[in-house]
Amino acid sequence: MDATPVKPPANRPVIPLVPIKGRGTPWAIAPRFAREARAAWADGWDAPAEPAGAVATTVHEVAAKAILSGNESPDIPFDLSINPYRGCEHGCVYCFARPTHSYLDLSPGLAFETQILAKVNAAERLRAALAAPGYTPLALNLGSATDAYQPAERRLGITRQVIEVLSGCGHPFSVITKAALIERDLDLLAPAAARGQVAAYVSVTTLDGALARAMEPRAAAPQRRLQTIARLAQAGVPVGVSVSPLIPFLNEPELERVLEAAAAAGATHAFCTPIRLPWEVNPLFQQWLADHFPDRAQRVMARIRDLRGGRDNDARFGHRMKGGGLWGELIQQRFAHATRRLGLNRTRIELDASAFVPPPAPPRGGRRGGGMVAGQQSLFD
Repeated sequence: MDATPVKPPANRPVIPLVPIKGRGTPWAIAPRFAREARAAWADGWDAPAEPAGAVATTVHEVAAKAILSGNESPDIPFDLSINPYRGCEHGCVYCFARPTHSYLDLSPGLAFETQILAKVNAAERLRAALAAPGYTPLALNLGSATDAYQPAERRLGITRQVIEVLSGCGHPFSVITKAALIERDLDLLAPAAARGQVAAYVSVTTLDGALARAMEPRAAAPQRRLQTIARLAQAGVPVGVSVSPLIPFLNEPELERVLEAAAAAGATHAFCTPIRLPWEVNPLFQQWLADHFPDRAQRVMARIRDLRGGRDNDARFGHRMKGGGLWGELIQQRFAHATRRLGLNRTRIELDASAFVPPPAPPRGGRRGGGMVAGQQSLFD
Protein backbone atom coordinates (compact mmCIF):
# COMPACT_ATOMS: atom_id res chain seq x y z
CA MET A 1 0.00 0.00 0.00
CA ASP A 2 1.14 3.50 -0.76
CA ALA A 3 1.92 5.68 2.24
CA THR A 4 0.13 8.70 0.75
CA PRO A 5 -2.92 9.47 2.89
CA VAL A 6 -6.36 9.84 1.37
CA LYS A 7 -8.13 12.88 2.81
CA PRO A 8 -11.45 14.60 2.19
CA PRO A 9 -11.27 17.97 0.43
CA ALA A 10 -9.94 20.64 2.77
CA ASN A 11 -12.28 23.30 4.19
CA ARG A 12 -15.37 21.74 2.68
CA PRO A 13 -18.39 21.55 5.02
CA VAL A 14 -20.30 18.28 4.91
CA ILE A 15 -23.42 16.98 6.59
CA PRO A 16 -22.42 15.09 9.76
CA LEU A 17 -22.49 11.32 9.42
CA VAL A 18 -25.21 9.52 11.35
CA PRO A 19 -24.03 6.48 13.34
CA ILE A 20 -25.45 3.10 12.37
CA LYS A 21 -25.93 0.69 15.23
CA GLY A 22 -23.76 -2.40 14.88
CA ARG A 23 -21.56 -0.96 12.14
CA GLY A 24 -17.99 0.27 12.35
CA THR A 25 -18.59 3.24 10.09
CA PRO A 26 -21.66 4.83 8.44
CA TRP A 27 -19.47 6.41 5.77
CA ALA A 28 -19.85 4.92 2.29
CA ILE A 29 -16.57 6.51 1.29
CA ALA A 30 -15.94 6.31 -2.44
CA PRO A 31 -13.36 3.75 -3.61
CA ARG A 32 -10.16 5.44 -4.73
CA PHE A 33 -10.55 4.19 -8.32
CA ALA A 34 -14.01 5.73 -8.75
CA ARG A 35 -14.25 8.13 -11.68
CA GLU A 36 -16.67 10.40 -9.85
CA ALA A 37 -16.76 11.50 -6.23
CA ARG A 38 -19.77 12.95 -4.46
CA ALA A 39 -20.06 14.66 -1.10
CA ALA A 40 -23.07 15.92 0.86
CA TRP A 41 -23.17 19.67 1.30
CA ALA A 42 -24.41 21.27 4.52
CA ASP A 43 -26.69 24.08 3.29
CA GLY A 44 -28.31 24.87 6.62
CA TRP A 45 -31.62 23.15 5.84
CA ASP A 46 -30.72 19.74 7.23
CA ALA A 47 -33.06 18.10 9.71
CA PRO A 48 -31.59 17.12 13.11
CA ALA A 49 -29.71 13.86 12.79
CA GLU A 50 -31.44 10.76 14.14
CA PRO A 51 -29.81 7.36 14.64
CA ALA A 52 -29.82 5.50 11.35
CA GLY A 53 -31.67 2.23 10.96
CA ALA A 54 -30.05 -1.14 10.56
CA VAL A 55 -28.18 -1.89 7.35
CA ALA A 56 -28.42 -5.51 6.26
CA THR A 57 -25.44 -7.60 5.27
CA THR A 58 -25.46 -9.12 1.78
CA VAL A 59 -23.27 -12.15 1.12
CA HIS A 60 -22.40 -12.71 -2.53
CA GLU A 61 -21.39 -16.27 -3.35
CA VAL A 62 -18.61 -16.14 -5.95
CA ALA A 63 -16.30 -18.60 -7.66
CA ALA A 64 -12.64 -17.76 -7.15
CA LYS A 65 -10.14 -18.41 -9.92
CA ALA A 66 -7.44 -19.07 -7.32
CA ILE A 67 -7.27 -19.20 -3.55
CA LEU A 68 -3.59 -19.04 -2.58
CA SER A 69 -2.06 -15.59 -2.29
CA GLY A 70 1.70 -15.10 -2.12
CA ASN A 71 3.38 -12.83 0.40
CA GLU A 72 6.29 -10.64 -0.68
CA SER A 73 6.67 -8.73 2.59
CA PRO A 74 9.73 -9.51 4.74
CA ASP A 75 7.72 -8.29 7.74
CA ILE A 76 5.33 -11.26 7.63
CA PRO A 77 6.32 -14.73 8.89
CA PHE A 78 4.46 -16.75 6.27
CA ASP A 79 4.67 -17.30 2.54
CA LEU A 80 1.06 -18.02 1.53
CA SER A 81 -2.35 -16.92 2.73
CA ILE A 82 -5.94 -18.02 2.23
CA ASN A 83 -8.84 -15.63 2.72
CA PRO A 84 -12.17 -17.40 2.09
CA TYR A 85 -14.03 -14.07 2.29
CA ARG A 86 -13.54 -10.55 0.92
CA GLY A 87 -14.97 -7.90 3.18
CA CYS A 88 -15.68 -8.56 6.84
CA GLU A 89 -18.87 -8.16 8.81
CA HIS A 90 -16.98 -7.64 12.07
CA GLY A 91 -16.72 -3.99 10.99
CA CYS A 92 -13.40 -3.16 12.67
CA VAL A 93 -12.94 0.50 11.81
CA TYR A 94 -9.15 0.23 11.72
CA CYS A 95 -8.97 -2.80 9.39
CA PHE A 96 -6.04 -2.54 6.98
CA ALA A 97 -7.93 -4.74 4.48
CA ARG A 98 -10.69 -2.19 3.89
CA PRO A 99 -8.95 -0.66 0.83
CA THR A 100 -9.16 -4.00 -1.00
CA HIS A 101 -12.87 -3.33 -1.62
CA SER A 102 -11.80 -0.53 -3.95
CA TYR A 103 -10.62 -3.18 -6.42
CA LEU A 104 -14.26 -4.34 -6.57
CA ASP A 105 -15.48 -0.75 -7.08
CA LEU A 106 -17.13 -0.98 -3.66
CA SER A 107 -16.77 1.39 -0.73
CA PRO A 108 -14.00 0.49 1.74
CA GLY A 109 -16.29 2.06 4.31
CA LEU A 110 -19.82 0.79 4.82
CA ALA A 111 -19.76 -1.66 1.89
CA PHE A 112 -16.69 -3.44 3.26
CA GLU A 113 -18.74 -4.64 6.22
CA THR A 114 -22.11 -5.06 4.47
CA GLN A 115 -21.16 -6.46 1.04
CA ILE A 116 -19.27 -9.72 1.64
CA LEU A 117 -17.87 -11.95 -1.10
CA ALA A 118 -17.76 -15.62 -0.16
CA LYS A 119 -15.44 -17.83 -2.24
CA VAL A 120 -17.64 -20.89 -2.23
CA ASN A 121 -15.24 -22.97 -4.33
CA ALA A 122 -12.24 -22.27 -2.08
CA ALA A 123 -11.72 -25.91 -1.11
CA GLU A 124 -11.85 -27.02 -4.75
CA ARG A 125 -9.30 -24.38 -5.79
CA LEU A 126 -7.08 -25.31 -2.85
CA ARG A 127 -7.05 -29.00 -3.80
CA ALA A 128 -6.04 -28.05 -7.33
CA ALA A 129 -3.24 -25.81 -6.05
CA LEU A 130 -1.84 -28.40 -3.65
CA ALA A 131 -2.03 -31.11 -6.32
CA ALA A 132 -0.10 -29.05 -8.87
CA PRO A 133 3.17 -30.66 -10.00
CA GLY A 134 6.11 -29.41 -7.99
CA TYR A 135 4.08 -27.82 -5.20
CA THR A 136 6.08 -27.71 -1.95
CA PRO A 137 4.45 -26.86 1.40
CA LEU A 138 5.22 -23.33 2.54
CA ALA A 139 4.23 -21.42 5.67
CA LEU A 140 0.51 -20.76 5.17
CA ASN A 141 -1.88 -18.56 7.12
CA LEU A 142 -5.67 -18.68 7.08
CA GLY A 143 -7.66 -15.47 7.61
CA SER A 144 -4.78 -13.03 7.34
CA ALA A 145 -6.73 -10.16 5.74
CA THR A 146 -10.40 -10.76 6.58
CA ASP A 147 -11.67 -13.02 9.33
CA ALA A 148 -12.18 -16.59 8.13
CA TYR A 149 -14.72 -17.11 10.94
CA GLN A 150 -16.92 -14.07 10.38
CA PRO A 151 -20.72 -14.56 10.68
CA ALA A 152 -21.26 -15.86 7.12
CA GLU A 153 -19.06 -18.85 7.94
CA ARG A 154 -21.73 -20.27 10.27
CA ARG A 155 -23.97 -20.92 7.29
CA LEU A 156 -21.47 -21.51 4.49
CA GLY A 157 -18.71 -23.50 6.21
CA ILE A 158 -16.10 -22.51 3.61
CA THR A 159 -13.32 -22.18 6.17
CA ARG A 160 -14.11 -25.61 7.58
CA GLN A 161 -13.89 -27.10 4.07
CA VAL A 162 -10.49 -25.47 3.58
CA ILE A 163 -9.25 -26.88 6.90
CA GLU A 164 -10.51 -30.31 5.89
CA VAL A 165 -8.38 -30.14 2.75
CA LEU A 166 -5.29 -28.94 4.63
CA SER A 167 -5.69 -31.51 7.39
CA GLY A 168 -6.45 -34.30 4.95
CA CYS A 169 -3.14 -33.89 3.15
CA GLY A 170 -1.03 -33.02 6.19
CA HIS A 171 -0.34 -29.41 5.18
CA PRO A 172 0.71 -27.21 8.13
CA PHE A 173 -1.03 -23.87 8.63
CA SER A 174 -1.79 -21.13 11.11
CA VAL A 175 -5.08 -19.30 11.60
CA ILE A 176 -5.91 -15.92 13.13
CA THR A 177 -9.38 -14.80 14.19
CA LYS A 178 -11.49 -12.67 16.52
CA ALA A 179 -14.36 -15.16 16.46
CA ALA A 180 -15.38 -17.85 18.91
CA LEU A 181 -16.65 -19.85 15.93
CA ILE A 182 -13.19 -21.38 15.57
CA GLU A 183 -14.16 -23.66 18.47
CA ARG A 184 -16.56 -25.43 16.10
CA ASP A 185 -13.57 -26.84 14.23
CA LEU A 186 -11.69 -28.22 17.22
CA ASP A 187 -12.45 -31.73 15.94
CA LEU A 188 -10.15 -30.89 13.01
CA LEU A 189 -7.70 -28.55 14.71
CA ALA A 190 -6.89 -30.70 17.75
CA PRO A 191 -5.73 -33.76 15.74
CA ALA A 192 -3.72 -31.48 13.42
CA ALA A 193 -2.12 -29.87 16.46
CA ALA A 194 -1.20 -33.30 17.83
CA ARG A 195 0.68 -33.86 14.57
CA GLY A 196 2.42 -30.48 14.89
CA GLN A 197 0.60 -29.04 11.89
CA VAL A 198 -1.43 -26.10 13.20
CA ALA A 199 -1.21 -23.02 15.41
CA ALA A 200 -3.94 -20.51 16.22
CA TYR A 201 -3.86 -16.84 17.12
CA VAL A 202 -6.75 -14.91 18.66
CA SER A 203 -6.87 -11.13 18.30
CA VAL A 204 -7.67 -9.39 21.60
CA THR A 205 -7.35 -5.63 21.22
CA THR A 206 -8.91 -4.54 24.51
CA LEU A 207 -10.54 -5.83 27.69
CA ASP A 208 -12.97 -2.89 27.69
CA GLY A 209 -16.32 -4.07 26.31
CA ALA A 210 -17.50 -0.56 25.43
CA LEU A 211 -14.33 0.21 23.48
CA ALA A 212 -14.55 -3.14 21.69
CA ARG A 213 -18.15 -2.46 20.65
CA ALA A 214 -17.11 0.87 19.18
CA MET A 215 -14.00 -0.43 17.37
CA GLU A 216 -15.16 -3.95 16.43
CA PRO A 217 -18.97 -3.89 16.62
CA ARG A 218 -19.72 -7.43 15.37
CA ALA A 219 -16.70 -9.31 16.67
CA ALA A 220 -16.83 -11.50 19.78
CA ALA A 221 -16.65 -9.71 23.13
CA PRO A 222 -13.20 -9.56 24.76
CA GLN A 223 -14.02 -12.06 27.51
CA ARG A 224 -15.43 -14.46 24.93
CA ARG A 225 -12.17 -14.31 23.00
CA LEU A 226 -10.23 -15.11 26.14
CA GLN A 227 -12.51 -18.10 26.61
CA THR A 228 -11.69 -19.17 23.06
CA ILE A 229 -7.97 -19.00 23.87
CA ALA A 230 -8.60 -21.22 26.88
CA ARG A 231 -10.58 -23.78 24.89
CA LEU A 232 -7.99 -23.94 22.14
CA ALA A 233 -5.21 -24.42 24.69
CA GLN A 234 -7.18 -27.09 26.56
CA ALA A 235 -7.62 -28.96 23.27
CA GLY A 236 -3.85 -28.97 22.75
CA VAL A 237 -3.76 -26.34 20.00
CA PRO A 238 -0.75 -23.99 20.32
CA VAL A 239 -2.37 -20.60 20.72
CA GLY A 240 -1.10 -17.04 20.72
CA VAL A 241 -2.62 -13.61 21.12
CA SER A 242 -2.43 -10.62 18.80
CA VAL A 243 -2.76 -7.30 20.62
CA SER A 244 -3.15 -5.46 17.34
CA PRO A 245 -3.54 -2.78 16.36
CA LEU A 246 -2.25 -0.70 19.24
CA ILE A 247 -3.88 2.73 19.11
CA PRO A 248 -2.25 5.46 21.23
CA PHE A 249 -4.35 6.61 24.18
CA LEU A 250 -7.18 4.15 23.31
CA ASN A 251 -6.14 0.52 23.77
CA GLU A 252 -2.38 1.08 24.01
CA PRO A 253 -2.50 1.63 27.82
CA GLU A 254 -3.97 -1.88 28.15
CA LEU A 255 -1.09 -3.70 26.44
CA GLU A 256 0.25 -5.38 29.58
CA ARG A 257 -3.21 -6.20 30.94
CA VAL A 258 -4.29 -7.88 27.70
CA LEU A 259 -1.10 -9.94 27.61
CA GLU A 260 -1.63 -10.98 31.24
CA ALA A 261 -5.22 -12.04 30.58
CA ALA A 262 -4.26 -13.99 27.47
CA ALA A 263 -1.39 -15.76 29.24
CA ALA A 264 -3.69 -16.66 32.12
CA ALA A 265 -6.14 -18.15 29.60
CA GLY A 266 -3.44 -20.35 28.06
CA ALA A 267 -1.72 -18.33 25.33
CA THR A 268 1.96 -19.14 24.93
CA HIS A 269 2.84 -16.64 22.20
CA ALA A 270 2.03 -13.00 21.43
CA PHE A 271 2.64 -10.19 18.98
CA CYS A 272 1.48 -6.59 18.60
CA THR A 273 1.46 -4.05 15.79
CA PRO A 274 0.82 -0.29 15.97
CA ILE A 275 -2.14 0.95 13.96
CA ARG A 276 -1.63 1.49 10.25
CA LEU A 277 -3.71 3.87 8.13
CA PRO A 278 -3.29 2.91 4.46
CA TRP A 279 -5.38 4.57 1.77
CA GLU A 280 -9.08 4.93 2.70
CA VAL A 281 -8.52 3.63 6.23
CA ASN A 282 -6.99 7.00 7.10
CA PRO A 283 -10.07 9.25 6.60
CA LEU A 284 -12.40 6.51 7.87
CA PHE A 285 -10.45 6.16 11.11
CA GLN A 286 -10.09 9.90 11.61
CA GLN A 287 -13.84 10.38 11.11
CA TRP A 288 -14.57 7.59 13.61
CA LEU A 289 -12.06 9.03 16.07
CA ALA A 290 -13.64 12.48 15.91
CA ASP A 291 -17.11 10.98 16.44
CA HIS A 292 -16.26 8.66 19.35
CA PHE A 293 -13.31 10.35 21.07
CA PRO A 294 -13.39 14.07 20.22
CA ASP A 295 -11.59 14.85 23.48
CA ARG A 296 -8.42 13.03 22.43
CA ALA A 297 -8.62 12.75 18.64
CA GLN A 298 -5.84 15.27 18.04
CA ARG A 299 -3.57 13.62 20.61
CA VAL A 300 -4.12 10.19 19.07
CA MET A 301 -3.27 11.39 15.56
CA ALA A 302 -0.25 13.35 16.78
CA ARG A 303 1.15 10.23 18.43
CA ILE A 304 0.45 8.12 15.34
CA ARG A 305 2.44 10.64 13.30
CA ASP A 306 5.26 10.39 15.82
CA LEU A 307 5.29 6.67 15.08
CA ARG A 308 5.21 7.16 11.32
CA GLY A 309 7.92 9.74 10.78
CA GLY A 310 5.53 12.67 10.80
CA ARG A 311 3.06 11.09 8.37
CA ASP A 312 -0.29 9.42 8.90
CA ASN A 313 1.04 6.18 7.43
CA ASP A 314 4.39 4.61 6.57
CA ALA A 315 4.15 1.60 4.23
CA ARG A 316 7.87 0.85 4.02
CA PHE A 317 9.00 -2.69 4.69
CA GLY A 318 10.74 -2.90 8.04
CA HIS A 319 8.81 0.09 9.40
CA ARG A 320 5.09 -0.49 8.90
CA MET A 321 4.77 -3.33 11.45
CA LYS A 322 6.80 -1.71 14.24
CA GLY A 323 6.71 2.04 13.85
CA GLY A 324 9.58 4.27 14.87
CA GLY A 325 10.58 7.12 17.08
CA LEU A 326 10.69 7.17 20.85
CA TRP A 327 7.11 5.96 21.22
CA GLY A 328 7.71 3.02 18.90
CA GLU A 329 10.79 2.03 20.89
CA LEU A 330 8.86 2.34 24.15
CA ILE A 331 6.10 0.06 22.87
CA GLN A 332 8.66 -2.55 21.84
CA GLN A 333 10.34 -2.35 25.24
CA ARG A 334 7.03 -2.67 27.10
CA PHE A 335 6.03 -5.63 24.97
CA ALA A 336 9.38 -7.38 25.40
CA HIS A 337 9.36 -6.87 29.17
CA ALA A 338 5.77 -8.11 29.55
CA THR A 339 6.27 -11.21 27.41
CA ARG A 340 9.43 -12.15 29.34
CA ARG A 341 7.65 -11.68 32.65
CA LEU A 342 4.68 -13.77 31.52
CA GLY A 343 6.72 -16.51 29.85
CA LEU A 344 5.36 -15.77 26.39
CA ASN A 345 7.38 -16.36 23.21
CA ARG A 346 9.91 -18.54 25.00
CA THR A 347 10.02 -20.92 22.06
CA ARG A 348 9.11 -20.75 18.39
CA ILE A 349 6.09 -22.61 17.08
CA GLU A 350 7.55 -24.93 14.48
CA LEU A 351 4.98 -26.58 12.21
CA ASP A 352 5.78 -29.94 10.61
CA ALA A 353 5.46 -30.24 6.82
CA SER A 354 7.15 -33.63 6.56
CA ALA A 355 3.86 -35.56 6.39
CA PHE A 356 2.42 -33.59 3.46
CA VAL A 357 0.90 -35.75 0.75
CA PRO A 358 -0.61 -33.93 -2.25
CA PRO A 359 -4.33 -34.50 -2.72
CA PRO A 360 -5.46 -36.35 -5.86
CA ALA A 361 -5.19 -34.21 -8.97
CA PRO A 362 -8.49 -32.93 -10.44
CA PRO A 363 -9.93 -35.07 -13.25
CA ARG A 364 -8.63 -34.31 -16.72
CA GLY A 365 -10.66 -31.59 -18.34
CA GLY A 366 -11.56 -30.19 -14.93
CA ARG A 367 -11.08 -26.59 -13.92
CA ARG A 368 -7.57 -25.26 -13.64
CA GLY A 369 -5.98 -22.16 -12.19
CA GLY A 370 -5.78 -23.15 -8.55
CA GLY A 371 -2.41 -21.55 -7.92
CA MET A 372 -1.43 -17.97 -7.12
CA VAL A 373 -3.43 -14.98 -8.24
CA ALA A 374 -1.67 -11.64 -8.35
CA GLY A 375 -4.85 -9.67 -7.75
CA GLN A 376 -5.54 -11.15 -4.33
CA GLN A 377 -4.24 -9.26 -1.33
CA SER A 378 -1.77 -10.80 1.08
CA LEU A 379 -1.56 -9.85 4.74
CA PHE A 380 -0.76 -6.18 5.44
CA ASP A 381 -0.66 -5.19 1.73
